[in-house]
Amino acid sequence: MKAYVYVSLKKSVLDPQGKTIQGALKKMGYKGLEDVRQGKYFEISLGDGLDRTEAEAEVGRIAREVLTNPVIEEYRFSLED
Repeated sequence: MKAYVYVSLKKSVLDPQGKTIQGALKKMGYKGLEDVRQGKYFEISLGDGLDRTEAEAEVGRIAREVLTNPVIEEYRFSLED
């Protein structure tokens, strides 16, 4: 099983790197940009010893306790068999 974890800044947190990327894209001629926010992406391979419910619990725990700073970041994840 594989987990895909996406970590991003909370909407209430300023994202200077996202703003820099947005400015660069506009200067390069890309149109229609309203906002750019950056984040982190993780792929986690899980062993066969976990069922789907256990895998969801473990990945949620990993994301919450290790991969994010809960004060400024939020996460979401999906699992693939």
